[in-house]
Parts: sequence; structure tokens; C-alpha cells
Amino acid sequence: MTAIAPSYPTGSTRVILVVTAIVCALLELIDATVVNVALREISGNIGATLTEIAWVVTSYSIANVIMIPLSAMMSNLLGRKLYFTLSVVVFTFSSLMCGLSHSLWVLVFWRFIQGLGGGGLLSTAQSIIIGAFPPSKMGTATAIYGLGIILGPTLGPSMGGYIVDNFNWNWIFYINIPIGIMAAISSWRFVPDLIGAVKPRKVDVWGIVFLILFIGPLQFVLEEGSSKDWFQSGEIVIGFILSMISMVFFIWRELSIDYPAVDLRLYKNYNLAMGSFLNVILGMILFGSVFIFPVYVQASLGWTATKTGNFMIPGAIATAMGMIFIGRVLQGRNPKPFIIVGVMLTFTFLAMLSFSSPDSTAKNFFFPFILRGFGMSFMMMPILNLALSGLSGKELAQASGLSNMMRQLGGAIGIALINIYLTNVQAEAHANMVQHISEYNSINTERVAAYTQNFIAQGFATSDAAAAANQVMSMTLLRQEQLIGYTHGFLMVGFGILLCIPFVFLIKYKKTKPGAKAPAIDAH
Repeated sequence: MTAIAPSYPTGSTRVILVVTAIVCALLELIDATVVNVALREISGNIGATLTEIAWVVTSYSIANVIMIPLSAMMSNLLGRKLYFTLSVVVFTFSSLMCGLSHSLWVLVFWRFIQGLGGGGLLSTAQSIIIGAFPPSKMGTATAIYGLGIILGPTLGPSMGGYIVDNFNWNWIFYINIPIGIMAAISSWRFVPDLIGAVKPRKVDVWGIVFLILFIGPLQFVLEEGSSKDWFQSGEIVIGFILSMISMVFFIWRELSIDYPAVDLRLYKNYNLAMGSFLNVILGMILFGSVFIFPVYVQASLGWTATKTGNFMIPGAIATAMGMIFIGRVLQGRNPKPFIIVGVMLTFTFLAMLSFSSPDSTAKNFFFPFILRGFGMSFMMMPILNLALSGLSGKELAQASGLSNMMRQLGGAIGIALINIYLTNVQAEAHANMVQHISEYNSINTERVAAYTQNFIAQGFATSDAAAAANQVMSMTLLRQEQLIGYTHGFLMVGFGILLCIPFVFLIKYKKTKPGAKAPAIDAH
């Protein structure tokens, strides 16, 4: 039988298709972070504690990371056009219901549904974008998708901060509705079904069950572990044990049947496995640095959410410029030097942040964030190419789901590790500094006396002035503890990035002959 040559959209059809896919990916990624800056306002409005309101974030993350690896199976089962359009519709409708929610658990429920819809958007959008270009233009396709991965987590806090500062928190969700409606119409009109996709003769129900029991509790452990004191909590212990047991059954199930929900046999492709591992590292860096910096500047330097978000935009623009550049020059070249350059630029960014002080301003952070932008683009482009090189059709869809799942899990792991590290470093800093806060330390007593006199001059009674002075000292100590924790945290993440350099040299690269159409990265 003669193989049918693949055809690719051109002109305005390709533009609309790619714009639709990238907008949907952006919606999903923005909503993963946009809520974070509004949690206090939401908790006050619906009467939830700060511990309870965390489920608004956790429920979305759990549903999201479960659905991402199942996207390829759902695309085969329903057809990619129908599945992608349904995902947009579910995401959009659940956004409306989130905005209309007036109680905690109703909001948590609709955030879970929103996460299911969003999980169907991310990896499917990647396969749509890459499938819209011939293999010779894979760098361009990867650059376009990579922009969404970078811009989503960066724009989320900025948009959330602006909406919360100027409008009601409900508009965080309402803003998705008109965009989602247009995306659904465009998806149904322009998204093609996968060429060669075959509807599975059976649905791997047990594989889906084991995946849910593996990924769901694992994401819960990573999201909630810090607030529940990790393995001191019975919930965390049960969740971890359930996840590990389910992981064993999930791997066994997917490798023992010929209609798996998630095709783990693709990991026989060495560079796909290596790309997935590096995607974990990439997720840890991407989400970890986006997580720690806003917390630092808002807690220690008094920045508003809007100022924090706006500050991060130039770095995202630098990333966009870097992605465009790398997309043009990477094709046919050894990816190892690009990744190493990206690692070193990102390490330099984090090392510079580790010298922050209470007097640091936006000017001190501007150049490091430009470095981060270029560093992330140098790392991301080769890694995204590495994970998908040489794949097409349903294999591309499956590999997209696996690589996106690993990146999302990497982000959760990175944030969890940073939280553990910050807690330990701040506790150690507190223990060391509190020894010097006593009446026997002349510097301390002089400063407390100065604060007391200042409050007395403002009209405070003597006893009230002394109490206020001690409160100021306590807050000063807390800010110093936080500053030490965050600066050490930046450096710790930086050294963690350097550890991935040895793995870069394990990438198998086969140089292609001039004019050859084979992928530059060996996929065997």
C-alpha cells in the first residue's frame, strides 16, 4: 500500500489554527497561576480559611495533571477535533461557574472540572501546533508552543494582581469566557483530526484508574505537604503510599496490554526518556523561580501583586525573543551547547538574586530577569525538540502528553522542595538571630530604646510605645529571616540547575548530512 504523504495547512488557515492552539494553551497555563494572588480576597468573600482556600489551587492542579497524559487516548477515542473543542467548552463553562460560585466547595468542584478541561488543552495544543508544520520547520513550531509555556506562568500573577487590585476576583474567571467561546468556534472550524489515528477497540479502564490513583495523590502530597508538615500528617502518608502502589500497578498495566491509555513503550526512545527527565528539571526551574520571586518581593520588599506581575513582563519578552532566535538557528545543530548556555545563564540569574538585600529595588533585578529570559529559551527549545523529535501522529500526541505531565510534576516537585528548604533555612536563621535579641545585647537595647522614644514622640503612652517597639523588632527579625531564606533558596535552585549538565552530555546526537530531512536528534 502506498503511504499517503502528509499535508500541512498553509496561509491564513495555518495562522488561525496555530493562534487557536496557543491561545488555548495560554488559557490553561494562566489559570494555573492567576488564582494564587487572589486567594486572600476569595477566602474573605466566601468565608473560607487560608488552609481551606488552598484547595482552589490544588483541585485544579490534580485534575490538570491527571488529564494531560490521557489527552492522546481521548483524541483517538473521540477524534482530535471533537475532543479539543469539548475541552475548550468544558474549560469555558467551568470558568463561568467558578465566577458564579459563592461557597468554597462549589468553587473547588468547578475548579476541578476546569482543570480536566484545561488538561485536555495543553498537550493537544502542542501536537496541533507541531503537526501544522513540516519536520523542517519543527524549530518554529516548538518556539511558538514554548512561548505559551513561558508566558502563561509569567502573565498569570500579573493578570491576577491587576484584576484583584482594580476589579472583583470573579473577573479572574469571567475573562476566560469570551476568549473561550471564540476559541471553541475556531477549534471546530479549523482543528483537523489526527492522520492515521485509530479508535481503540477497548478503553483501558484499569490503566485510567491506576493513573488517577497514582498522579492524583502524588499531586496532593506535593501541593499540600508543606502546609501539613509532610509525613507528620496521616493524610500525606496515606496519599504517598497510595500513589507509590498505584504507580507500580499503572506501569505494569500499561506495559502488559496492547491498548494502553498511556503508551509507556514510547520510552524505548532514548531521547524521549532523556527529554522527559530534562522536562522535570525545566518544570522545577520554570515554576520554582516564578513561585519564589513574587513571594520574596511581596513579603520582604513590600511590592504589590500588580507591581510584581508587571516587573516580570520584560523577562518574558526576552524569552520570546530568545525563542524566536533559537527556533531559527537550532535546526540541524547539536542541542547540547544550547542547553549548557541556557543552564549557565539561568544559574547566573539565580546567583545574582542570591545577593539581594532589604534595600534592593526593581533596578537590581531587571538585568538578572533578562538573563533568565534568554536562559530559559536556550534550555526550553532544545528540550522540547528532544522529547518529540522524529515522532508524528498518535505517537506525537502521546509523547506530548508525557512530556507535559513530567514538566507539570517537575513544577510541583520544585515548589515542594523550595518550601521545605525555605522552612528549614528560616528556622535556622531564627534560632541563630533570636539569641542576640536580649536585654544583654547593647545594640538591641539601643535600637529598642530608639523605637520607643520615636513612638512616645508620636503620642504613644510609655507602655504602648515599648510594646510597639518590640513589635517592630519582631517584624524586623522576621523580614531578616525571610530574606536569608529566599536568598539561600535562589542559590540552592541555581546549584540544582548545574546538576543537570552531566545529563546533557548523555543526549544522543547524530549529525545529518546537508539537505537531509531526517531529524537532527537521534530518535532511536
